[in-house]
Amino acid sequence: MRFGMFVPQGWRHDLVGIDPADQWQAMKGLAQHADAGPWESIWVYDHFHTVPVPTDQATHEAWTLMSAFGAVTERVRLGQMCTCMSYRNPVYLAKVAATCDIVSGGRIEMGIGAGWYEHEWRAYGYGFPSAPERLRMLDEGVQIMRQAWTEGIATLDGKQYQVSDAIVRPLPLQEGGIPLWIAGGGEKVTLKIVAKYGQYANIGGGDAEVFAHKSEVLRKHCDTVGTDFDAIVRSSNFNVAIGSSEAEAEQRLATLKARLEPYVGAERAESNAESYRSSAAFGTPEQVVEKLGKLRDLGMGYGIFNFPEAAYDRSGIELFEREVIPALS
Repeated sequence: MRFGMFVPQGWRHDLVGIDPADQWQAMKGLAQHADAGPWESIWVYDHFHTVPVPTDQATHEAWTLMSAFGAVTERVRLGQMCTCMSYRNPVYLAKVAATCDIVSGGRIEMGIGAGWYEHEWRAYGYGFPSAPERLRMLDEGVQIMRQAWTEGIATLDGKQYQVSDAIVRPLPLQEGGIPLWIAGGGEKVTLKIVAKYGQYANIGGGDAEVFAHKSEVLRKHCDTVGTDFDAIVRSSNFNVAIGSSEAEAEQRLATLKARLEPYVGAERAESNAESYRSSAAFGTPEQVVEKLGKLRDLGMGYGIFNFPEAAYDRSGIELFEREVIPALS
């Protein structure tokens, strides 16, 4: 099993109380901590407004951070979970990603999805197309990116996007282009896009039953389109609240709730805490290893982990590094 870690960027109210002038130092410090440790990758979200409700708190832009992280780290791979295809013209995005790949020495991962956060779509003037239309944009956009990264030029006369001899030079450093993580579990369309184009799938939300079911759906799509199911790495994301005892893990959630309540209210803060309590990454190291081990046995090859207190307290990260990663790597 391979391990990635989310770096707080504000989207989940995970930088509140830190002066904006100091937030980059907090993010950079965590990126460099991961770079020096057992993590394979670091990740951010591609969003503009906070969740679970939009507030005036910081949300730093994902692709700007990709370039910045590339310049201040040496080893760790750099991803987004996940870039919204429709927030940027796809050939422009291919160009941005190629530049970030060069800055980082060939360490970019392209997490890509159809997008869902309606409030920020409308606020930024993107409208909010229907789900089928957003998925068509995803499919065409991925075709454009793959062509741009392998041939250095992209042409597509699609229903959603039209590009003509768009030059993307220099190419990414990674042979064959930047690895594609197609995010989402839509059974009719999204997982079919994974089967056609993806090297990685991000599915299931860490629930074993859902993960197993979606994996079988993906297998059938691979059979239909003629790709190798076993060559696609299946991953999930996890909210982490870990402690030497369950009481310590619960204390982390109490701290999280107290931080969120002034911005989102008590009900939403409790709902957010519950999403950690129900996660496979909640509890003692032994409990977390047992739950994640079951998912690994179902074929989950990669986990990406979010520590809500990361900008303020690294003890949970360090406990996870000492006792969970060695047991499952």
